[in-house]
Amino acid sequence: MSNIINYSDIMAFHPGYYVAEIVEDMGITQDEFATRLGTTGKTLSKLISGQINLSNDLAKKLSAMLGSSVDFWLNLQTAFEEKVIEIERQKELDEQAVVVSMIDYSFFEKVAKLPATRSVSEKITNLCRYLVVSDLRILAQPDFLANFRTGISNIEEKNIVNAQAWLQTAINFAKQVKTEPFSAEKLKSYLPEIRNMTVQDPDVFLPRLRSIFAECGIAFVLLPHLKNSGINGVVKWIAQDRVVLAMSDRRAYADTFWFSLFHEIKHVLQQKTKTVFVSASSQEMRVMDARLETEADDFAQNYLIPLKDYRRFAPNKYTSDAQIVAFARSIGIHPGVVAGRLQHDGIIASNRCAGLRQKYKIILQ
Repeated sequence: MSNIINYSDIMAFHPGYYVAEIVEDMGITQDEFATRLGTTGKTLSKLISGQINLSNDLAKKLSAMLGSSVDFWLNLQTAFEEKVIEIERQKELDEQAVVVSMIDYSFFEKVAKLPATRSVSEKITNLCRYLVVSDLRILAQPDFLANFRTGISNIEEKNIVNAQAWLQTAINFAKQVKTEPFSAEKLKSYLPEIRNMTVQDPDVFLPRLRSIFAECGIAFVLLPHLKNSGINGVVKWIAQDRVVLAMSDRRAYADTFWFSLFHEIKHVLQQKTKTVFVSASSQEMRVMDARLETEADDFAQNYLIPLKDYRRFAPNKYTSDAQIVAFARSIGIHPGVVAGRLQHDGIIASNRCAGLRQKYKIILQ
């Protein structure tokens, strides 16, 4: 070890550094100095090299031998330790600065009302407090809030960091939502009403949807998309009788909104209370087994558009917009949901039906 620690523009001098200078000024060997000090050569060598701290006993002996005060030597040790802490703190800030650079801080200014700042250290402080972590590097741990799989090469650290940050933001918002104890039966009874909401505008259905979910024990949170998070929706149980269902406005078209919502509802009904379900743009960012994911997909598709009705409709690539609208009206669903299903199934081109795919403008609650 060295008796000088240097990082950036901060320097910490171990008491051994000053002892080494005294030995050199006296023109004697370390062994002789150790003998005069009443200690072993090995102990003195470790002190000079910074391997051990200056003990009270050595401070007392140096004071008696050199005519300096005991406090003088003890203060050198204290000053060294304080500088080491300062260096460690600066290193941590520099490493956290890398994480901060991955995060769109303006999202938290807008959504969480964090103070606007250009200072990296202030961003770190504000984000740590809001996201309830002691160090932003914790966000990069794949198993922090959700067990993200990281063996896939196209999942980058910035995706994990932002997914965890968005999820914690959703949890924070959920704390403000009052709910009744969870009831799967109540939720199932409300499914027809929720499906009927697809033909309504967001300013009409959102208040009612939040009310229904709260009555069923679900804290429903709708948030803006956080860049690089890739999250469409999340289901996380925060108690045995309370669950968070959070969605982002990343793909706020009627068809993707309602498919995602019913997908997440199914995850709620699966009641896997120890699993965090994350639906994301990348398959590898999903945090559930394939069976549960397929089950949720099938539920969303077939509840919104019953399979018997879909087969009766028998769409093909020549199906017109007017036919889609007529079919949607016949089963009481938004035509954009039908168009999205046809595009997903590869029946019509993805650039078709632009006029049917209503885009929602989501306003924070």
